[in-house]
Amino acid sequence: MNTPAHLVFAAAAFAKPGAKRVTIAALIGGFLPDASLYLLAGWSIFIDGRSPSAVFGSDYFSPAWQAIFAIDNSVFVWGAVIAAGALLKRPWLLALGGAALLHIAFDLPLHHDDGRAHFWPITTWVFESPISYWDNNHHAGIVAPLEALAVAGLSVILWRRFKGAWSRAGIALLAMAELAPAIVWGLMFSGHH
Repeated sequence: MNTPAHLVFAAAAFAKPGAKRVTIAALIGGFLPDASLYLLAGWSIFIDGRSPSAVFGSDYFSPAWQAIFAIDNSVFVWGAVIAAGALLKRPWLLALGGAALLHIAFDLPLHHDDGRAHFWPITTWVFESPISYWDNNHHAGIVAPLEALAVAGLSVILWRRFKGAWSRAGIALLAMAELAPAIVWGLMFSGHH
């Protein structure tokens, strides 16, 4: 799924009005499995001057990048965070780990040839799903609209749950951001295929 969708799903599942620390932890947890990708790709494109097609066509699949992705996309790493949250009785830590695991649960079935080693350190095996959230050769034409509909529905639920102006601004921003990746990916890969 697109990162904004992960954040909306994380907020819907774990954010709580009046529990700012839990809500922030849920949003951070929804983002963290993608954080290394943003850092690595951002550095490569904007600092090193590499083309987006080189970054996402080659660098993304390199052993070094995949080793990093394996850590922040590991069900065992985030399971340990949840266990620590339960042991220490820290609701924010439970929200952080739960949101990250939810992120991984949606990524696992929605990546065809660009998945990650979700079961590191036990194995570096990567599930190759027949479905992709972005690749039209693997049903993205069906998945992407369903993702957008789910985000719209969850945004309405969040809008009703959270009454504050800042919260609602964040909800609206995430809902709008769900449309941006289609435009960005289209521009980045317009000559790649």
